[in-house]
Amino acid sequence: MTPERVHVALGARSYDVVIGQGLLAQAGALVAPLLARPRVAVLTESRVGELHLDRLQAGLGAAGIAAQTHALAPGEATKGWDGLREAVEWLLDARVERRDMVLALGGGVIGDLGGFAAAVLRRGVRFVQVPSTLLAQVDSSVGGKTGINTRHGKNLVGAFHQPSLVLADIDLLDSLAPRDFLAGYGEVVKYGLLGDAGFFAWLEANGPALMRGDKDLRQHAVRRSVEMKAGIVARDETEQGERALLNLGHTFCHALEAATGYSDRLLHGEGVAIGCALAYELSARMGLCAQETPSRVRAHLRAMGMACDLADIPGDLPRADALIGLMAQDKKVQDGRLRFILARDIGAAFVCDEVPGDLLRALLDEALAARG
Repeated sequence: MTPERVHVALGARSYDVVIGQGLLAQAGALVAPLLARPRVAVLTESRVGELHLDRLQAGLGAAGIAAQTHALAPGEATKGWDGLREAVEWLLDARVERRDMVLALGGGVIGDLGGFAAAVLRRGVRFVQVPSTLLAQVDSSVGGKTGINTRHGKNLVGAFHQPSLVLADIDLLDSLAPRDFLAGYGEVVKYGLLGDAGFFAWLEANGPALMRGDKDLRQHAVRRSVEMKAGIVARDETEQGERALLNLGHTFCHALEAATGYSDRLLHGEGVAIGCALAYELSARMGLCAQETPSRVRAHLRAMGMACDLADIPGDLPRADALIGLMAQDKKVQDGRLRFILARDIGAAFVCDEVPGDLLRALLDEALAARG
């Protein structure tokens, strides 16, 4: 399948997301038109760097582009103040100028951190996202949200800073462990659930083959996900309205991530999948969608071998009241009121800030009790 482009229409800040196979080898030709001079600074992390950095440098070198590189430590813990300081100081040591380009090669951690470093360096330098995970390709690399975590919660410090280009190389997904691939698939499913029932049905039919490695199916899934996000971002860049729909499952997810210490006990995409299942269950209990709809959501997640219940999270979890307290720290809270993305059906999500507290507590109590 030939590479495809999805345009993110944001006026002067518009850019393309290129989706295809073998894009690292073409990176120089794709990036060169954006450069003021033939050099870039590449931020990555050590595990991703070992797998993919040589091919990226070769692709850049083929177009005569020199690349200075720096690898940060892997893991979510890097996405904090210390990691940001390390990245910015290295970029300054590398004498990155205002017209230069930063490339972020990695998953969501490197994309978010590298993008934020570019946003604050010299009051803003341009950057290119080269996402290496499925989750980053379909979600965090598109839309301009950058940031870091603090002890108060996830992504509470950051900036909207749009990339100049996104290169989503489907071949990079071959290196993912099954758990990491499925974590990204949680975000893919989210797009069908929030706004495209036909895409969700396509995933029900094609998800297993996609998981097994069919690259054309993977490319289609990434392209459709990016198309949906690009359309929403173009209409609501800074999340004043419709863009909030992209947070389907995230109010639950972010609380669960905090409760598990942002550790490998729960990957972000796993939390999204569990959060989507809980959001549909909550919707059904509020009489918003049919009672069988949450079962259909869980059935597909189970068929893919994914987490979809609190019982799937290893180790202890806080009680319901404590989880609700963690939700209250989420960035989507407005005037002290929790905001959930709920749904009237598959593909029909909407924003709701009027969830009865007793109903939410009962749902969490039951989900926690099911853990045994």
